[in-house]
Amino acid sequence: MKRVFQITVSEKVLHFKRPAGTSRGVYQTRRCWLLTVIDCRMPGVKGVGECAPLPDLSCDAVSQYEQILRDVCAQVEITGAIPYDALRPYPSILFGLETAFAQLNAGGSDVLFDSPFSRGEAGISINGLVWMGTFEEMYARLEEKLKLGFQCIKLKIGAIDFESELRLVRRVRTHFGKEQVELRLDANGGFAPDEALARLERFAPYAIHSVEQPIRQHQWDEMARICCQSPIPIALDEELIGVNLPAMKAELLDRIRPAYIILKPSLHGGMRGVEEWITLARARGIGSWITSALESNVGLNAIAQLAARFYGPNIDLPQGLGTGQLFTDNIPKPLSIRGDKLWFTAK
Repeated sequence: MKRVFQITVSEKVLHFKRPAGTSRGVYQTRRCWLLTVIDCRMPGVKGVGECAPLPDLSCDAVSQYEQILRDVCAQVEITGAIPYDALRPYPSILFGLETAFAQLNAGGSDVLFDSPFSRGEAGISINGLVWMGTFEEMYARLEEKLKLGFQCIKLKIGAIDFESELRLVRRVRTHFGKEQVELRLDANGGFAPDEALARLERFAPYAIHSVEQPIRQHQWDEMARICCQSPIPIALDEELIGVNLPAMKAELLDRIRPAYIILKPSLHGGMRGVEEWITLARARGIGSWITSALESNVGLNAIAQLAARFYGPNIDLPQGLGTGQLFTDNIPKPLSIRGDKLWFTAK
């Protein structure tokens, strides 16, 4: 059968400049697969997308991932269409294909969607991410982010003892008020359900913007209780993984009622799935922002342009898009960070 597209799949391993610590472990490297799509009718133009499931987190991080990816690409080569419904359980594959075809449709340009951001007219405010570490390591990284001009800091917590994390937050607030620095905490599900509210109460005096995923996912009743009673707004992240159908998404939002949802295309349904989440959340008065999931600059560029497309030129919440400087061997893209904003710098 004649192919409409030609898709090549190549594996790449990215190396972190320094270990990236989360409550689920420490990342030293990042494995991903790059898709290069060529339209057989226009062989001079190509689009590149990134498929990057996260081990022990993504719903599609399965042992036979690469074979599934290659089988899907072989199907798309012939049909010429992305099988959206069939790929709902494989959001990272869906996102890679969507990115590759967006670039192909843009004539091979890195400008995937027209916006003030992609025209270089406006930057996107981003948070400064402080990875887990010892107290001294985390405070040094935090000071580094503040010196660079970040006005929103996200602290990953759960690696050191709770009292030390509380002391870290207290020290920040001793020197910087909430008007100067917005503080977000990411627990990565690190609190036990019976201790979460007590810990949130202790963080509350320090003007925390939000706490992300305080307890492990799949505990809807407990999470709903925490969202209802917490003195700090709760944001969901891991909770959204594997919730792929619109009806399931609506049920989750209606039962848990978080203040925010945090969206990663590689984890939460690709571009189309993220748009579904945003639409459902807006209808319920729930806020959202978009972050990367440690992709290379190929994925990061697509995610940043997606954020600019969905939220418009006046994005009111800093996005989680500062991961492009994490790797020693990233793929070049026209992205740069100036102060606390991500800019698209192509001429």
